[in-house]
Amino acid sequence: MIRVIVSGITGRMGREVARMVLEEPSFKLVCGVALNTTEQQTKVVFERDTAQVPCFSTLAQAFKLCQAEVVVDFTTQVVVEQHIRLAATHGVRAVVGTTGLSSKKIEALSKFCAKKKAGVIMAPNFSIGAILMMQFAAQAAKYLPHVEIIELHHDHKLDAPSGTAVRTAELVSQARVKSATYEDSLDKEVLQGARGAVHKGSHVHSVRLPGLLAHHQVLLSDEGQLLSIRHESFNRSSFMPGVKMAIKKVLGLNKMVYGLDKLVACGK
Repeated sequence: MIRVIVSGITGRMGREVARMVLEEPSFKLVCGVALNTTEQQTKVVFERDTAQVPCFSTLAQAFKLCQAEVVVDFTTQVVVEQHIRLAATHGVRAVVGTTGLSSKKIEALSKFCAKKKAGVIMAPNFSIGAILMMQFAAQAAKYLPHVEIIELHHDHKLDAPSGTAVRTAELVSQARVKSATYEDSLDKEVLQGARGAVHKGSHVHSVRLPGLLAHHQVLLSDEGQLLSIRHESFNRSSFMPGVKMAIKKVLGLNKMVYGLDKLVACGK
C-alpha cells in the first residue's frame, strides 16, 4: 500500500483527496496537515465510517511522526514551495495541485528536485478531460493559430488566470507552426483589461462567480472558421482519477514533472 499524507486536508480539494485515498484499496491515508490548526486541534479532522485520521499543523511535524511515501499538496502559494523542498529533503514524493507559482519559481523547484533526485508531479489541473482539452487545442493551433482562452471559476479561487488557462496558452504557443503569422487584433481597449491578459500570444479571460467550479473554453480561428473546445468540471470528484494516477506515477520519478499532460498521451 502507498502511504499518503494529504496537506491541506481541511480544504475543499483536500477533503475530496482524503476521501479518495481512504476508498482506494492500494492507498493508506496516514495523516493530514491543516495549516490553520493549533496544537489543541490536531487530533482528528476527518471521519469516514470508523476511519480516523490524525492531523498536524505543519508538514515537518507530519514527516516526523508519520512514515509516508507520497504527500499530496493542495494548500497555498505561500507554503507550497517550502513543502516541495521539505518533501524532497525527507525523500518523500510529492503530488502538487497548488497553483499560482511563477514560472521562475517552478524552474527553480525543478532544478532543486533534479539535484535531490526527488519525484514531483505538479499539475494545474488533474481532470483527464481538461488535459485532453489542452492537447486537442495544441493540435488545432497548428492549423488555427488565432486563439483566445476563457476560464470560469468559483469566486473563492485565489489566482487568476487559472493554471490550466496559463498551461493551455503555453502548449498552444509551442504547437503553432513557425511559419504561421499570428498578429494581435488592431482594436483599442476603451476600458483597460477588456481584452484580457496576453500570455504566449493568446488572450486569456478570467471569470469569477459563485456557483461555478472549473470551466475552460479555447476558441481557435482562422479566416472564415471557428473551432471551440470546452471542458467543464461540475464537482471535485472529476479531479480524483488524475490525482490517483499521479500518486502511483510519482513513485517512479526522480525529477519534477510539470503538467499532467506529460503523463496522458492522446490516443493512448
